[in-house]
Amino acid sequence: MTHNHKHNLLIILMMLAGVALIALSLPHNTQEMDLLLSHEVGKPWRNPTLIAPFDIPIEYDEATKQRITDSVAANFVHFYKHDAQLGEQKTLQLNKALSNQPSLPTSVRYQVVNQVAQLYADGIIDSDAYEQINAGKMQHISLRNGSESTAMATAQMHSVKQAYELLDSTLQGSPYKDAVMQVGLNSYLEPNYTIDEAEDAKWYNDALNTALTPPSDHIVQMGEAIIFTGNKVTPEQDAIINTYKRMVDENAKKRVSSDEYTLLGQVVIVAILFLVFYVYARLMRPRVFANLRRMTFLVTFLTLMVVAVLWIVKFRPNYMYLIPFAITPIIVSTFFDARTSFFIHLLVVLTCSLVAREQAAFIIMQFLAGAVAIASMQELTRRSQLVRCAMLIFVTYCVSFVALELVSGIDIHDIDWHYFIYFGVNTVVLSFAYVGIFVVEKIFGFTSTVTLVELSDINTPVLRQLSENCPGTFQHALQVANIASEAAVKIGASPQLVRAGALYHDIGKTENPAFFTENQTGINPHVALAPEQSARIVIQHVTDGVRIAEKARLPQVIKDIILQHHGKGLTKYFYTQACKANPDGEVDASLYTYPGPNPQSREAAIVMMADSCEAAAKSLKEPTEQNIRAMVNRIIDGQIADGLLREAPISFRDVETIKRIFTDRLKSSYYTRISYPDDIRPKPQDNASPEVNNAE
Repeated sequence: MTHNHKHNLLIILMMLAGVALIALSLPHNTQEMDLLLSHEVGKPWRNPTLIAPFDIPIEYDEATKQRITDSVAANFVHFYKHDAQLGEQKTLQLNKALSNQPSLPTSVRYQVVNQVAQLYADGIIDSDAYEQINAGKMQHISLRNGSESTAMATAQMHSVKQAYELLDSTLQGSPYKDAVMQVGLNSYLEPNYTIDEAEDAKWYNDALNTALTPPSDHIVQMGEAIIFTGNKVTPEQDAIINTYKRMVDENAKKRVSSDEYTLLGQVVIVAILFLVFYVYARLMRPRVFANLRRMTFLVTFLTLMVVAVLWIVKFRPNYMYLIPFAITPIIVSTFFDARTSFFIHLLVVLTCSLVAREQAAFIIMQFLAGAVAIASMQELTRRSQLVRCAMLIFVTYCVSFVALELVSGIDIHDIDWHYFIYFGVNTVVLSFAYVGIFVVEKIFGFTSTVTLVELSDINTPVLRQLSENCPGTFQHALQVANIASEAAVKIGASPQLVRAGALYHDIGKTENPAFFTENQTGINPHVALAPEQSARIVIQHVTDGVRIAEKARLPQVIKDIILQHHGKGLTKYFYTQACKANPDGEVDASLYTYPGPNPQSREAAIVMMADSCEAAAKSLKEPTEQNIRAMVNRIIDGQIADGLLREAPISFRDVETIKRIFTDRLKSSYYTRISYPDDIRPKPQDNASPEVNNAE
């Protein structure tokens, strides 16, 4: 199997897994889904008039059910079991333990034992039940005796704690208190009345079901209208619709084939959407498609976003507009182009519309929100941009919601303004998209524009070390960053990546700063070295730079630029010196060649060209515009002739634009002042001072 076939197979398998997860998360009963998502209490009924297809018993609405449930719970007499032998056993054990205390008079022993026996006769109950008794909420309990039950008052009952305190108060001030306490009096006190869970649950459920059962004549007859279109859904109508849904669901369970067809239809729809995604990526974004890591992120993000929405809506249908769908284009556009991010956003919206109440309105609102998000977040470089984007999306939601409500025929006074709270929460959550961007960076190894801007701060430890150890190299890096980033803007490359890459491309020179011309102060150590040794030291700055970048945990895109900024080019000066020193023999060019690889991206190619041109501009004796232009053309054309730019996705038009930008910027940086002939002197004025005359 070829690499391309294996790559395609992996992507197809990922997409099939995504289709399966989404299809399993969708509701599979069409009737249940339609009814579940078609109404809301207090809002107008937007569907056609609902006619009862069969007799429907009218159940109590939720508020009434809750009121009945609370009443039953408050008045229900709980069932308890009485352990009659427990009191006898504990008093006998206590009497035996007290008999072993020789200092305790018999009268005191009898008094304590009799009081414990009386406590068991009155009843000892658990602490939770005692709190209910003390609060006046459980004045009686029921004792089951065969098929009969008797009520027992709880006024004389105590908890274990209360019983112990009562005994302790009896011995207060008595010289025999210590002798009684030594036997561990609390170990002889246990509840002899305990809840009978089985009987209690049975009778409570029977009482509750009886109370919640409506009268037999409380039904909606077949053919009777349940609710008309446009009428507000009342709590009673909501209860009828819920009963209708339950009855439909029970009938649907008997028709398994219906669910199977529903599942089949959902799988087909989701599969078609993923197929469109596959075609888009392969034909419109071949470089993204060829990168397995990028495709894994897109498929995973799309799948997880949809699955999360489906599970939230499954349990909380009203939370649909709380979900920040616009976070999809914000996160995706941080690492991909705007078209890809908007395409993924549409796939998420179209898939989630399968469970939306009003599909058309939902799609329109999310479409507009996604468009606004992408338009306002072309390059995320500051947190304020995200806040501004969230506010614009909030306004978009509000305006589009009101407009769609008016289009559907809803009076402006009947608009449910609670949705604006949903939109507000939505945009607040959206403001924390930074967290999602950070997580994606760490998991998938991407580099956001925000990270690149942070790395471009010259106060980072690596750049600060470069400025201290290699001041000449640091100034060179700044110049390269300036001219390269402007060229990147002109040809549509990433200026943030170019600037960051240019600032870090020579950090390896900090290991041997004196061996590079820009850091030398009159002493050239290469004079004492053979050309091969000098070339090895110069070439070493690339691998040293990568090692420093790895230690500083710089992103892979920065390390790529460090590796590629010389490509597989020659250290021509030392190679020429070696050839001159050995005119009759062959010189091994590999010893003078950088390890590469050649630039693989437009950004790396720009840094390579800017690095060479800026360094060469400093060597010009007369940096006139003509000389600078000739130098730029010579260097870049030479790199093209040597094949160093062959692997970079850059066009000849881009190269010409870069040449023009470099010439203009280098001309501004290395301009020459106009020389005045010695024989030309401005005529001094009568009142002019000597300082003014000698100003030039």
